[in-house]
Amino acid sequence: MNYTTKQLADLTKSQLIGNGGLQVTTISFDSRTLYSSADTAFIAINTQKNSGEKYIQAAVEKGIKIIISEHQVAGLQDITWIIVENSLKFIQQLAKHHLSLFNLKTVGITGSNGKTIVKEWLYQSLFTDFNTVKSPKSFNSQLGLPLSLLKIDGIHEVGIFEVGISKPCEMEILEDIFPPQIGVLTHIGSAHSSNFVDEEELTEEKIKLFKHSETIIFNGDNDLVYNKINEIYSCKNLISYGLKHRNDITITNDPNDKSEPLQIRYFNDEFQLPAQQRDEATLRNALCVVAVLKEFGFNFKQIVDKINTLKSVEMRLESVNGLRNNLIINDSFNLDLDSLKIAYQFIKEYNKPKNTLILTDIVEGKNAEQLYGEVVKITNQQDFSKIILIGDEIINYQNDFKAETYTFNNVNELIDSHILNQIESELILLKGARKFEIEKIKNHLELQKHDTVLEVNLNAILHNINVHKALLKPETKMMAMVKAYSYGLGGYEIAEFLQHHHIDYLGVAYADEGVDLRKNGITAPIMVMNPEQHSYNIIIDYNLEPEIYSFRVLELFTQQLAQKGIQEKYPIHIKLETGMHRLGFKEGELNELTEKLKHLNVKVASIFSHLSIADVPEGKDYTLEQIEIFKKNSDNLISGLHYKPIRHILNTSGIVHYSDYQFDMVRIGIGMVGISSSEKIKKQLQGAVSFKTVISQISTVNAGESIGYNRNYRTKNSTQIATIPVGYADGIPRLIGNEVGKVGIAKKLFPIVGNVCMDMMMINIGDAAAKEGDEVVIFNSNPSLEEFSNYCKTIPYEVLTSISRRVKRIYIKN
Repeated sequence: MNYTTKQLADLTKSQLIGNGGLQVTTISFDSRTLYSSADTAFIAINTQKNSGEKYIQAAVEKGIKIIISEHQVAGLQDITWIIVENSLKFIQQLAKHHLSLFNLKTVGITGSNGKTIVKEWLYQSLFTDFNTVKSPKSFNSQLGLPLSLLKIDGIHEVGIFEVGISKPCEMEILEDIFPPQIGVLTHIGSAHSSNFVDEEELTEEKIKLFKHSETIIFNGDNDLVYNKINEIYSCKNLISYGLKHRNDITITNDPNDKSEPLQIRYFNDEFQLPAQQRDEATLRNALCVVAVLKEFGFNFKQIVDKINTLKSVEMRLESVNGLRNNLIINDSFNLDLDSLKIAYQFIKEYNKPKNTLILTDIVEGKNAEQLYGEVVKITNQQDFSKIILIGDEIINYQNDFKAETYTFNNVNELIDSHILNQIESELILLKGARKFEIEKIKNHLELQKHDTVLEVNLNAILHNINVHKALLKPETKMMAMVKAYSYGLGGYEIAEFLQHHHIDYLGVAYADEGVDLRKNGITAPIMVMNPEQHSYNIIIDYNLEPEIYSFRVLELFTQQLAQKGIQEKYPIHIKLETGMHRLGFKEGELNELTEKLKHLNVKVASIFSHLSIADVPEGKDYTLEQIEIFKKNSDNLISGLHYKPIRHILNTSGIVHYSDYQFDMVRIGIGMVGISSSEKIKKQLQGAVSFKTVISQISTVNAGESIGYNRNYRTKNSTQIATIPVGYADGIPRLIGNEVGKVGIAKKLFPIVGNVCMDMMMINIGDAAAKEGDEVVIFNSNPSLEEFSNYCKTIPYEVLTSISRRVKRIYIKN
């Protein structure tokens, strides 16, 4: 897009205050991920839960000079304002106008699952033949789709855009903005279904996108979908695909027989398609791509050639700890201009003082001079300390980059140069096309190199937080518990992510956990729940906020404040005893406590308590009794203080079962990982943790042979035993050996046999077609974390916190 501020105001009938001649080529809605302020406008989006106007100041501090907002904020100098009636409607109206300026063939993709994969595969298939524009990431919402449409410019011939909805009446709005010529419907399932009465309503809402489409390509394996589309859109060009033989495009031979290529029937024609990956989702997605490519005029041979070159879609970034205190951000899964911009946004979430970029050639099918000109432009706005370029094309532009720049023909040259060994205490962004094998650089730089990893999905954590937030009032604050190394997931990595997403409070168990967070740049308020006497000094030095649960603790802490000469009132958190019988002030102590607090150099930041049985339905009466005690005693305390601290008693289970008693703040812990005591809520949560390893060796063992130490297990018949490099030193309890526990290999469960060793354990895989180096899931979805906890006869908390520090943590963001 390229508009002046006056044009933007005129097109949307908005009020312009300031310079009407400023150019706008980018509109950003997130002040945290601004990767450039040049020709960029910040739009303040207001929602029921939040107001983007709160972040205008932060955007201005990052150099933004153009603000699109429903209200003007006083006190900001040299800002051009576009004052709109509704920010979201503004961007939608602008996108609709922008699309109308161009004559390009459009593909709109909707569905519950598979939208992003189909979009990316279509882009890979089409961009060499047509100048193609697509949605970045999974931008498909009321805001995401308009922002995607604004990427269209005069050179584009084809546009491929995802369209997603989360509740009724949204699709009419999106279809009005973007009526695709070719409509594509992928799988209809449970994703985003919670706001719909049933699958029929969800389907009816989704297919409203096709109201003005000339052709509709849809997954016809679902009877409801098949009948609805044929009923409502019988006059259109309908093409169904899927595994059922009634579809126009299907597979006629056994897809599970990998000795033969797939036999594809396209209406009355047939052709063969070689394929190694044959799970149902992949097959349906491939058939969808076949259908769309046929509509673009490609013959079967061309389609086969294109599908054979498709790459798997890894929509994620990894972060791992590196040698010499470096942080490695690995985004080597795909590389185009969009994903480069996204990576630049992503690294804004980290607090490393210096950043290094490693970037390869970009294979995008565009004019090289135009492409790399844009790469240079956005890269020079990122303040990298070093830039390392790899390839044949990009090195021709080395002199255009402002930072200290090095060039290499390939990855091996870079590793051999030893330049990487000179980087210390920096964030290193790896951004490369797959053919350059940039993974070698990650392996060279990372601190831990074990095959056993704990993979933490940061997006899933945020999703799970938002599921719980949806049960709360907009004004209710949230404290995230990051004690015990963030339940074993990692310390500051989780806290840094949560801080970036504006968590109100962080909770730790001990002062040294809070100190570690402060040393790593965490500035959010941190509450210390077990402030030991010897830790008061560092609590004060690092601006941590202690829990005060007794007169002894209160006196000792205030003495330390006096000794350090603290003048201002220091924030503390008062713990009330309501029935847990662990720590806290009792009802009879409140009058004395109130009098003491009035004369001490402290301010009560919050009053709180713990629920002991909120996760058990039979505990409702006791929980309500605890809540009533808390309300009465905290009211008593507040009346004596003459000011109102934050109050909080609900934990994760409390949020789910007792949201009427949310007070001013709630605390979330295991719910962030995807665990819930409510079956309804559990269905909405995403698993955030995967514990994985690989098969080290496979041996054939005869019947009656013993496995492992003490010979406690003997094989019943001849079988295959797989040895995996994880044991009780990694957090696997010995009690789950000898067929008590199971692990997942290729989506099937296999028993652990023999005694679990310190660093290894053995798996009976029978006659499974596994091979050495294959992935093994300790827990993820199969088995789940809860299932694995049951093997261990414990709870998910203990499983997670028992995972050894020697297990490498990898943080991914989709």
